[in-house]
Amino acid sequence: MAVGQHILWGTPHSLYTGKARSYLIKKQIAFAERVPGNPHFLNDVVPAIGHMVLPVLETADGQLVQDTSAIIDHLDTQYPEPDLTPPGGVQQVVANFLDAFGSNYLLPLAMHYRWTYRAEQELFLQAEFARAVPPAIPYEQRLAMAGAIMNRFNGFLPNLGVTPAVIPAMEESYRELLAVLEAHFRLHPYLLGGRPSLADFGMMAPLYAHLARDPVPALLMRTIAPNVARWTERMNSPAIIDSDYADDSGAYPSDDAIPASLEDVLRVAFSHWAPGLAADAAQFEQWLASLGDAPSGTLVSHDGKRQVHPHVGRVSYAWRGVTVERASQPHSLWHLARAQALADRLPESDAHALQALLARTGGAEVMAIRTTRPIKRSENVLVLA
Repeated sequence: MAVGQHILWGTPHSLYTGKARSYLIKKQIAFAERVPGNPHFLNDVVPAIGHMVLPVLETADGQLVQDTSAIIDHLDTQYPEPDLTPPGGVQQVVANFLDAFGSNYLLPLAMHYRWTYRAEQELFLQAEFARAVPPAIPYEQRLAMAGAIMNRFNGFLPNLGVTPAVIPAMEESYRELLAVLEAHFRLHPYLLGGRPSLADFGMMAPLYAHLARDPVPALLMRTIAPNVARWTERMNSPAIIDSDYADDSGAYPSDDAIPASLEDVLRVAFSHWAPGLAADAAQFEQWLASLGDAPSGTLVSHDGKRQVHPHVGRVSYAWRGVTVERASQPHSLWHLARAQALADRLPESDAHALQALLARTGGAEVMAIRTTRPIKRSENVLVLA
């Protein structure tokens, strides 16, 4: 185990920082959170990572770890307790799937609620983005600089598929998701029952920094899904057991079961994500074919540039009565593959149980979406295996 204190480079309004922060808190790992305006981050951390990105974990022994999945994998090997990995094979597949769903599918929706409603929450967002500007700069100047940063992020919406024609369907889909999450969190403190897991951390990414903190979506969440809002608060507390619930065991369900109410969450997740994933996989295969016999380590990118969330061409697909047009999302395929790899390794009896769960929740189609060439992370970017 590392000795000393870890540093989490991030900001309160950063989507993925929220996931890493929640994990560190629930694992009860000592850390200091610092903002990216710090000279050490700008002069040393960013060049070492290779691009500006949040969050980054600087470990107590000086290692730099980027990407929330890599951060969690790294720290889990050093801090076995408290154990936040469900014991059951099916439970682990479900946890990893919901991690991928929250971390990828919900990103455009979170960005929509932040930037489509920018005018209604402008000062809040300015204040938040000003936190990333070096604090030695006068505050009014920091706000002005924050506005320029905000304009850049605001411009991401079309590439994420957020257009006026699609927004009503997106908002309807979000209300559907909130409804099943609200029903679940009335009964259970965490997604897998009495104990947090990777499912909770992945879902915290969009549901906290954007959707529970930004004023417009925060009001929506707190008025129609108050138990979801309470869950976001719980996920930032080191305690495992919450006295709001009759079950104070702080445990996962026995016999590799999942809560019945979580099956409704899975039904929504599978149905909402399936069309986009299929389109991403088809575009990835088209891009792959254009490369010929590409060597291992080939950058997954449409233009050969390093990006945190690269694309390999645009996709267009029918979804909930509208047509979504956006940049492809190979990161979704990489993240989903983590859950699929666990499913592939299940013993026969567990595999049958998973197949039955997928049949009940409509997930077989999603879990069958595969790329002919595996994607992996290397030196903080996606490459071909």
